[in-house]
Amino acid sequence: MRPAPRDPARAGHAARIERRRRRTGLRPLLANSIAALALIALPARAADWKATERVATYSVSGETGLALYRSIGENGPRLGPGASAIAHTSFELKWRRDYRPDGTACQLRSALPFLTITTTLPKPSAPPTGATARRWKTFIDGITAHEAIHSAMIHDLVRAIIAGTVGTRTENDPRCTKIRPLILQKVKAAYARHQARSRAFDKDEMGRGGNVEGLVRGLVE
Repeated sequence: MRPAPRDPARAGHAARIERRRRRTGLRPLLANSIAALALIALPARAADWKATERVATYSVSGETGLALYRSIGENGPRLGPGASAIAHTSFELKWRRDYRPDGTACQLRSALPFLTITTTLPKPSAPPTGATARRWKTFIDGITAHEAIHSAMIHDLVRAIIAGTVGTRTENDPRCTKIRPLILQKVKAAYARHQARSRAFDKDEMGRGGNVEGLVRGLVE
C-alpha cells in the first residue's frame, strides 16, 4: 500500500516545530545543569547549623535530701583536685570553614559549626519517695534550668564566632595563609568573653543567697 501523500502545510508546520524544539531543547538541560552546579558550589550557610544536645547522668543514692546531696558530693563531675560539681555542661565544637582566594586577597566566606553539648546531671539510683521526692524534683528542675542557661550561652558563643569571623578579609594573601591566624585570634577572644560571662553567671547563682544555694537548702533542710 502506498503511503498517503503528505500535506505540504502540515509538513511545513511540523518542520517549524522540530526546528523550534532543536533550538530550545538544550535550554532546560542547560538551566538544570547550571542550577546543579550552583548547588554544588553553594557554601553551607551559617543559619543552617543545629547543635546536638545530649544528657548524661551519674548515679546518686540516699533516702533523704541530705543523703542525696552528700552522694552528689561523692559522685559528681570532677572539676579539679578535691572539687566536684552538682552538674556540668560541656561542649565540643568543630568547624568547616570556606576560605576563598579573591585575586591577591583571601576572604572567609562561610563557617559551618558542628556543635555537641553534653549536660551531666545527678540521677537517683532508686526513685525518692514522699517528701524527699518532692524536694528532689524541685532541686533537679532548678539545676536543669541553670544548666540550660549555660547551654544557651554556648549557642551565643557559636553565633558570636560566626558573626565575628565570616567576611574577614586579608590582602596580599592569595594562598589564604595569613587569614587563618587572624581567625584563630578572633575565636580565642570570643572564647575568653564566653568564659568570663559563664563564670560571672555561676558566681551570681552559687554565691550567698543565690539560686543554687536556695535549691540546695530546699533539698537538705
